[in-house]
Amino acid sequence: MAPAPQRRRFSRFLRAVLALVLILLLLPYVLTLLYLVVPPVSTPMVWRWLTVQRVERTCVPLAEAAPSLPLTVIAAEDGQFCRHHGVDWRSLREAIEEADDLSEARGGSTITQQVAKNLFLWQGRSYVRKALEFPLALWIDLAMPKRRIMEIYLNVAEWGPNGEFGAEAGAQRAFRKSMRNLGRNEAALMAAVLPNPRRRSALRPSPGVRRLAGIYSARAGRAGPLADCVARPAPSRLFRLN
Repeated sequence: MAPAPQRRRFSRFLRAVLALVLILLLLPYVLTLLYLVVPPVSTPMVWRWLTVQRVERTCVPLAEAAPSLPLTVIAAEDGQFCRHHGVDWRSLREAIEEADDLSEARGGSTITQQVAKNLFLWQGRSYVRKALEFPLALWIDLAMPKRRIMEIYLNVAEWGPNGEFGAEAGAQRAFRKSMRNLGRNEAALMAAVLPNPRRRSALRPSPGVRRLAGIYSARAGRAGPLADCVARPAPSRLFRLN
């Protein structure tokens, strides 16, 4: 049997470890409130900074973005963005049924889930990450207006193969122009490369990327009320200003 002082030291160590784990689990929920007003950074950006790799990102408010950009991103990434509450359970169920395994499921990940992953979690697919991602996405949707979620997504998503983060850096790389001035077809090409900007390119789009861009552009043109939450300001459901 271990002496009493050793047991006490082990108990203090265990409490410290549990406290650290609890802080790490709760920190994203606190940072979400800070990111209501502060430009966020993503975990891939932090990793590149720590490993002394290039990071290019210029934050642009959603109000200044080309109107076609958020519409085509919704058409490409999350058609029910304005309707669900962070997780699209129906799309997720269909994706799991097609894959027969949550860790292998493609699709079904909402824009809000991608924001949660980009800001607070790691890349890749795993049960652990999904278990952390779901409640974070629900909290982000509760705490933030949809316009702010979209604004963050457009400014932290990886949009190029060499440390280009955010639509502004992606537009400058592909078209040598600001995201403010993107045309409908250019916005569609930007949306088409989002799943894998290291292999897909809006600068030199393949026939497959052009085909996807055409589909997304057509969908965006028919979006109508499905994208109304990014077409006008909407106050947070949690914090309302008088």
